[in-house]
Order: sequence, then structure tokens, then C-alpha cells
Amino acid sequence: MTLRRLRLVVAALLVCAGTAVHAHNFHMGIADISYNERTGSTEIVHSYTAHDLATLLTNLYGRQFDLGRDDSEAPLRRYVEKQFWMEDAERHRLPLQWVGAKVDADTVVIYQEIPHVKLAKGSRIHNGLLIDFLPSQKNTVNLQTDGPVQTLLFDQDHLDQIAP
Repeated sequence: MTLRRLRLVVAALLVCAGTAVHAHNFHMGIADISYNERTGSTEIVHSYTAHDLATLLTNLYGRQFDLGRDDSEAPLRRYVEKQFWMEDAERHRLPLQWVGAKVDADTVVIYQEIPHVKLAKGSRIHNGLLIDFLPSQKNTVNLQTDGPVQTLLFDQDHLDQIAP
């Protein structure tokens, strides 16, 4: 094997090894839904892996995404609003409002609210965030409106949950 070919093989192995170091096998997200008595609104705070969301958006839109850039928030918002929604007990869609997102190298935190609404027992929560893209994705929602926190789990077989 020539020295040039050996260098090429070593470089390829280093690239593959570097990629494996950054990959992760467990895909999960978490959201907290709580009622803020001071404002009278239901607040939703999502936290997802930045790499997973950036890869999803790159796949959807066919271009690289840097979630820290302002021009990435609109596609992220469209995706979140399509994959996460809530309905009242009568199955009327609740008016979730986008508050914003905070991005760092590892995590994307997304803020939403439902102004002047307290989520009632029997409300339906749909959380398909990243589940459509990563079959192993598991999303946890911690829900607190009255009493103790209730935990709901979402995956491919359970995209919809009813608030206890």
C-alpha cells in the first residue's frame, strides 16, 4: 500500500470515528406543561437534542440548518406546530402561541403558551416531535395543572394522550 493510500485510509477512519463519537443511540425529548396562576395561562417548555432537530430540518428542507441563526426559527416553528398540539375535552384545538426558542450546542428549548386557558382534565395532547423522523424517539410530558405532576409518555404507538 502506498503512503498516499495509507493516509487516505487513516483519514477516512478518523472521520468515521469522529462521527461515531457524536452520534447517540437514545433519542428523547421532554416537555413541561404547567398552569401559571399569576398570568392565568398554560405554559409549555420543550427540550430536545439540537443535533436531532437540525438533522430533521435538514432532511425536510434539503439544506443545512444552524438552529442558532434567526432564519432557522420559522422552519422549526412550522415543524413544532405541526407535530405538537392540544385539544380541549370537546376536541377543539387549543390556541398554542409560539413564545420563542433558546438554542445551545446540545439542546433546543422551545417555549409556547395558551393564554388565559387552564388545561382541563380530559384534554388531549398530541406529541409527535421527532417521532416521525426517529423511530426510537421517546417523548415525556410532565403535566401539572392541579395537584401532583402527571407524567405522560409518547412514542410511535402513543402519539396522543388524555390529560388525567
